[in-house]
Amino acid sequence: MFLPPLPSRPVSEAPPILVRGGRVIDPLRGFDAVGDVLLRGERVERISATPLPTTGLRVIDADGCLVCPGLIDPHVHLREPGGERKETIRTGSEAAIAGGFSMVACMPNTQPALDLPSLVDFVRLKAAEAGLARVRVVAAATVGREGERLAPMGAMARAGAVAFSDDGDGIASAMVMRRVLATCRSIDRPFLQHCQEATLTHEAVMNEGPLAAKLGLGGWPAVAEEIMFERDVRLNASIGCRYHAQHLSSAGSVEILRRAKAAGQPVSGEASPHHLLLTDAACDGWNTIAKVNPPLRTGADAEALRKAVVDGTIEVLATDHAPHTASEKGRDFSAAPFGCIGLESAVGMYGLALVKSGLMDWTSVIERMTVGPARLLGLLEAGFGRLFEGGPADVSVIDPDAAWKVEASNFRSRSRNSPFDGWTAHGRPVAVITQGRAFDLRTEWWRGAGAP
Repeated sequence: MFLPPLPSRPVSEAPPILVRGGRVIDPLRGFDAVGDVLLRGERVERISATPLPTTGLRVIDADGCLVCPGLIDPHVHLREPGGERKETIRTGSEAAIAGGFSMVACMPNTQPALDLPSLVDFVRLKAAEAGLARVRVVAAATVGREGERLAPMGAMARAGAVAFSDDGDGIASAMVMRRVLATCRSIDRPFLQHCQEATLTHEAVMNEGPLAAKLGLGGWPAVAEEIMFERDVRLNASIGCRYHAQHLSSAGSVEILRRAKAAGQPVSGEASPHHLLLTDAACDGWNTIAKVNPPLRTGADAEALRKAVVDGTIEVLATDHAPHTASEKGRDFSAAPFGCIGLESAVGMYGLALVKSGLMDWTSVIERMTVGPARLLGLLEAGFGRLFEGGPADVSVIDPDAAWKVEASNFRSRSRNSPFDGWTAHGRPVAVITQGRAFDLRTEWWRGAGAP
């Protein structure tokens, strides 16, 4: 079911917005109090513990809800240019709003790859035209993402690229990797690595183990991730680039990250909902919706990832939103593409994995969805990932206790490949304010999408 596009209008026509009576949380400064938040244009004008007048304001009722900095997803695939049948910048931005995100960072594995300043501009202009979630670009580090020649990274940084990655492929050459790290350090941009030693994953499609053997599928060892991560940490020791390991999947990778951080390296890591909640058992029956990269691993790996999120070793939560068409995911398991979508179920799945389980409170989860991503992308100084008077008017409102059924058929994404379709989620976004526009997900277009 494809839904009509979200409405948009010039910010100048929008009245000031009052988020009324919620529990206001800014994890960075430890602020936590019930109150009102007044937003005028693209700035937070006032945060008040006493009720503010409502005359002439657009009022969003946040009673019983968490009011926090706009959620940021630093790892999404918007597919445009080249993959518009799966997702577009507009539909991906709509999915972000529906998921409670005010900002996303899109990956460069498009066709063509985002390896030129003109392509960074293309994404920026398309996102501005949509006028929905903010979209930042993670540009390709090498030409065509081929891992051989450096792309014009400095020029792309000047065009607005917030980070660099060859996401979807790890950079195999240690020499090229070292040059990329040095260049990122010189232009003050982080490098986001897809850790995969490709010689160990040839024809591999799921986690190496008994189930892969039973299904007759090529096994993908955890060491393929860990070897590249370990190599990069050693290469970066004398360079000091801000280095980020994407979508970690194994307990061994958690230990590498822990050691590197203890040694003082500027390294960070992220976890995705599917790696926190699922194991390779989800692939049983040749279920291609559970075919992701890196693959789902064991219960022990998932437990290690959850513990690392809890203790702060992993300080970023990111969806790795990877849309694919039904016909693609309907292929034989070995031929189907890797990846699952995650934007619209993320809050509820993190709530299920980390809050309902008793491992964390919502403030800590929000910190890893705001402060962590903003710090990674160099956006904290601009005020993103924070909620304070004078800061950007990017706000997410979350009902922390809402239990709701995930229905992929009602998603705003152009694709439906969610491994959580039919699950009961814990916690739900109810409003997003970004770029001076408010989207109340309970009373506007969301109702038309079939949600209660």
